[in-house]
Order: sequence, then structure tokens, then C-alpha cells
Amino acid sequence: MVSGMTMIERYDASTVSAIAERMRQVLVENGLIALPTESFYGLAVAPFNEQALARLWQVKGRSKGKPILVLIGEESQLGPLVQTIPPAATVLMNAFWPGPLTIVFPAALGLSDAVTAGTRSVGIRLSAWQPLCELLRRIGPVTGTSANREGMTPPTTAEEISQGFGDALDLIVDAGPTPGGRPSTVIDVRGPIRIIRDGTISRDAIVAELAAHSLYLNPDRR
Repeated sequence: MVSGMTMIERYDASTVSAIAERMRQVLVENGLIALPTESFYGLAVAPFNEQALARLWQVKGRSKGKPILVLIGEESQLGPLVQTIPPAATVLMNAFWPGPLTIVFPAALGLSDAVTAGTRSVGIRLSAWQPLCELLRRIGPVTGTSANREGMTPPTTAEEISQGFGDALDLIVDAGPTPGGRPSTVIDVRGPIRIIRDGTISRDAIVAELAAHSLYLNPDRR
């Protein structure tokens, strides 16, 4: 899909199905969507679409070596994205999903390097924000990197996105201002369990939950 003028769809709970269908059409045509999350707006493309992923990297100006977050609408959507679900991931999903916790899994073997950045891992979040979940349950996983050009402040309004990207995007789902605030906590469960970004869910809460299942956090962030 080659952008002309960016479409703006105002989110309304009564028209979720229609909005989801519009999003699905855009994604199938290699399109880029800005959609609201529980903190900031994110840039959504289909995570299995190489052409759309290339557009995302180009439009955002993403630095090489930085993986792309994936958002899901329910746990059943994990299957095509991950190679395995380590025990620590199961514990953390049961405790903190839906919620502001991004879990880094071993990536499925076929998942694009444009998502994993060659790390063989993928960060995934199941948001607690109902509008986002309602949409993703209908359309499936999408990327969720913040809807700003590299180095700029993540946006909390559709107006900021329009100013930042002009007509480079195909669709903005406008749900009004998002709360902003702290980002999700990011935890890697592929080997020694480690927090790689502090965020909304506290380290103490994670340590306590893991310890209750005889699992322990590695203090080394490297």
C-alpha cells in the first residue's frame, strides 16, 4: 500500500468490528497504522509481512540492531511468534498479563529479522487496555513500536502523529489522548531471567512472583 492521504478513524466501542476490518485491509496491503496503547500510540504492521516491515523501518528511521515489539490480543496468538514458552514466561503471563509487561521469548524460527533484529528473540505484550485488545483479538498480532521517528518523544495524541509523520502512514486509529507515563517492564526469560528495562511493574513484584514458583531473577542486565 502506498500512502496518499492518511485516513483517521475515531475509535468507538460500537464500531470496533468496522474499525478492525479497515485495519485488516490496510495491513494486507502492506500498510502502516498508528494505534493507541495503554501508554503511547504505536506503529502497527503485520509482523509476518516483509514489505510492511521494511516500510516501518524506513518511516520510523529505526536503528539497526533494535528488535521490534509485537502486541497480541490474546495468549492464543503467541503460537506463530515463539519457538517455546519457558516456565518463567508462563508464571509471569499468569501473574501480569494482560498488563504492562513485555516478555522476551525465543523467536519462532521463521520470524523475520526485521522483527528480531537478528537476536533470535521477540518481545511480546498482551495489553490490559480494552480498546487495543478488542481490535487485536479480531486482526491478530501487530508490531507495537512507539509511533515516533527515532529519537523523538513518543506521542499521546493523533495530532502529534500527524505532525510527526505527515502522510507517511495509511491509517491512524484515534482514541483520544493516551495516558503516557512509564513504559512496560521488559523481562527476558530465554535463559537466566533478567529485567532489561524497568517500567510500570516493579522489580519487587516480579521477584516475589518468581520466588513463589522457585524461580529467581538474575541481577545481571547484560
